Amino acid sequence: MSALAAPKSISTSVRRDVPAVEVEHLTKVFRRRAKDAGLFSRRRRRMPALNDVSFTIARGECVAILGQNGSGKSTLVRLLSTLLIDDGGSARVFGNDVVRDARTIRRLVNRVSVEASFFKKMSADENLSYAARFYGMPPSVTRTAVPEILAKVGFPPDRRGESMQNLSRGMQQKVALARALLTSPVLLLLDEPTTGLDPRSKLEVQDFVREVRQTHDATILLCTHDMVEAEALADRVGLLDRGQLLFLEPVADVKRRYGVETLEEAFFAATGRAFEEEHDHDDDEYREVFG
Repeated sequence: MSALAAPKSISTSVRRDVPAVEVEHLTKVFRRRAKDAGLFSRRRRRMPALNDVSFTIARGECVAILGQNGSGKSTLVRLLSTLLIDDGGSARVFGNDVVRDARTIRRLVNRVSVEASFFKKMSADENLSYAARFYGMPPSVTRTAVPEILAKVGFPPDRRGESMQNLSRGMQQKVALARALLTSPVLLLLDEPTTGLDPRSKLEVQDFVREVRQTHDATILLCTHDMVEAEALADRVGLLDRGQLLFLEPVADVKRRYGVETLEEAFFAATGRAFEEEHDHDDDEYREVFG
């Protein structure tokens, strides 16, 4: 079994008669203490992160969700990966409900995000070997697969044995990508996957995402604020703005709809605002509630 081959127990458990992802009227609201409330006040203000979001993703498709920081992208990924419970609507992954069938979904999905976590005192090799065993890969396969996957994401061979806490954020992000891609999950959730990477590493990662999709029939949801990356990788592009999904369609259709030449111009036409990075309030709400 190569580094791009998923464990048999995972690939054979995926239903082929349903979409990869089905989201219907999905809603998530965070509650935060009002700024003018006293220290012991229980008064909270509602912070909608997702508001009545609906869409489907076909098996093998790559969909990119664009949005500024705070638009709800990270919340969507956390809901689909069973890290959060919704406040309304539903979401299914290959027919499995993200709340009722959370254990099954965790075997089908891998997630890469900007706040990737590791065993900090362990090395890249050790972290990936642990993940491989969790997914049922035998040591005989792991010994070959780990160095192969790290090389594909551009991780320096001479640093594979170094403690994760001594690596830069960019290096840690490469290990996060390698860990997610190691078992070639049938659904790959990428939340700002190339943040912190240099331009060459970013292109290497994008090439490898294409390879995983082509060789393994993987379905990919890419959440990003990088419009060039979205256009390069995705079959369809959607726009989340303040928790609402404004559109989800091929790039050519988006440009035609708004009579523009770039996705950035389409964002302005759809929202009336320029596309700029802002403070990510949905990440703040998640950290406040869950630590």
